[in-house]
Amino acid sequence: IKLGLANTVLLYAIYLLDVKSAFLLMVLKVGLSGLMYGGVSAMMFSFGGGVCSLVMMLLIKKLGGGVSIIGVSVVGAVFHNVGQTAVAAFMVNTAALMGYVPFLLVAAVVTGVLTGIAAKYAIQGLKASGMENVKMPGKESKPQHSQEEPK
Repeated sequence: IKLGLANTVLLYAIYLLDVKSAFLLMVLKVGLSGLMYGGVSAMMFSFGGGVCSLVMMLLIKKLGGGVSIIGVSVVGAVFHNVGQTAVAAFMVNTAALMGYVPFLLVAAVVTGVLTGIAAKYAIQGLKASGMENVKMPGKESKPQHSQEEPK
C-alpha cells in the first residue's frame, strides 16, 4: 500500500489539462515507476489500475454532480486498487486475490483523501500564481479545461 502522491499529477491533468494529457501522464507514470521500481509485471498491474482509476475519475468528475476533487481522488484510489487486483487475479488465474479488496478499499479511501487534499491545494496554488496558463510544449493554444475551483 502506497500513498499515491504521484496521482496529484493526474488530478492536475484532469482539472487543468485535457483527457489526452491525463492519459499520457498516466502512461508515463506507469512506465517510469515500473522501470525504476518494479519491472514488467509491476507495470502491468499499475497500468490496469491506472486505466481503471483514470476512467473512473474522469467519469465522476463529469457526471458526479459537484463531487469535490477529494471525492474524485478517493474514487481514483479505489479503482486503482480494484484494477490492480483484477489484473493480478487474471495473471495468476485465481479469484482468491479479490479477498484483499476490502482491506485495500479502506486504505484507498484514506490515501485518496490525503492525495485529494494535496491536489486541491496544489491546484489552488497554481491558479493563484497564474501557472495553470503556461502553454504546454506542442500545444498551440490553451487546452480546454474547467475553470471551476477544485472543491
